[in-house]
Amino acid sequence: MPATPVAPLGLAIAGLGLAGSVMARAAIAHPGVELITAAEPDHDTRNAFARDRNVPTYASLVELCDDQRIDIVYIATPHQFHARHAELIAESGKHIILEKPMALTLAECDAIISAVERHNVHLIVGHTHGFDPAARTMARIVASGEMGALGMIAAWNYTNFLYRPRRPEELDTAQGGGILFNQVPHQIDMVRLIGGGRLRSVRAQATVLDPLRPTEGSAVAFLEFESGAAASLTYSGYDYFDSDELHFWISERGASKPPNQHGAARRALAGYDQAAEAGLRIARYAYGADPGPAPTHQPHFGLLVATCAKGEMRASADGLFIYDSNGKREMPLPKSFAGRSEVLDDMVAAIRTGKRPRQDARWGKANVEVMLALLQSARERREILLQHQVALEP
Repeated sequence: MPATPVAPLGLAIAGLGLAGSVMARAAIAHPGVELITAAEPDHDTRNAFARDRNVPTYASLVELCDDQRIDIVYIATPHQFHARHAELIAESGKHIILEKPMALTLAECDAIISAVERHNVHLIVGHTHGFDPAARTMARIVASGEMGALGMIAAWNYTNFLYRPRRPEELDTAQGGGILFNQVPHQIDMVRLIGGGRLRSVRAQATVLDPLRPTEGSAVAFLEFESGAAASLTYSGYDYFDSDELHFWISERGASKPPNQHGAARRALAGYDQAAEAGLRIARYAYGADPGPAPTHQPHFGLLVATCAKGEMRASADGLFIYDSNGKREMPLPKSFAGRSEVLDDMVAAIRTGKRPRQDARWGKANVEVMLALLQSARERREILLQHQVALEP
């Protein structure tokens, strides 16, 4: 007899900014979930979603928690609310996909872990680019041992991040602003995934180079794994050099982009005051804004190279380049919706099987520990030893 069809799981989105908008498009295309509703305080953004989906929406997360059709809530609210919102959702018995960073402090991470475990729900911290097919394939190859021992990982990205329209708190490090809370977590998750998870220490330097954007805009870090392997992270969001120049002019989400846009984001912000910039952010990135070209290639986050005893790997436009004693070859990889389809895959599998997801709450806390250690190391100019790292589950 044919198998009985399994009903899709109900998904709700909390926060309809850029991340929530991308997740909405991924969810609509995913066979394992049904996009039920959303919570968003901005009236116009909320109404745009309601019109498109022909569903009622909520102005607050408290109202959304009472909706019994929802199995999973994707939390894409501002960073300073992650802990409070994750605890609220866990208490309602719903599973959680929580945008990075998991929280702003280790104490907040512990509160989330306690709520998730107390209410027996699954939590995945993502999206990060650790969900990208190239990063996951690198991790699988390293774990298999087929390319020998891992020696080092290099993650290198130059973008216009700091000059995209921002709310005031996004330029305040104390409230989770700047690259260390917003962008470097992608690199941390990728290298921990490839290296097996357990880092030993961090040494970093970060810079604040523009007094009008008074938060960290660039950083470099050296991470040592307990295994003896190492990772280097380099990130700049100052909108001068664009490292997509070295990645076939393909954007982070996998769409083709025009070359030679260096400095364009800076120029576009000229003349905007703080209030106008916050409004521009909504107009450009909130749900209902033009999503830009459709992704036709793999998502990526700058250059990512893993060095092993028998060869090296880096992401290509549509898969993974492998360099070994036989030369260079490309391994094609399945299409991905900006890495979000893999996040949804993992959550659906966790709910269906009862098995804890790999990038769960404790994994997310370990990422936050590294993120905070980078900031501490940069401020104190010394190596920081780590205490809360966890191994990647098989």
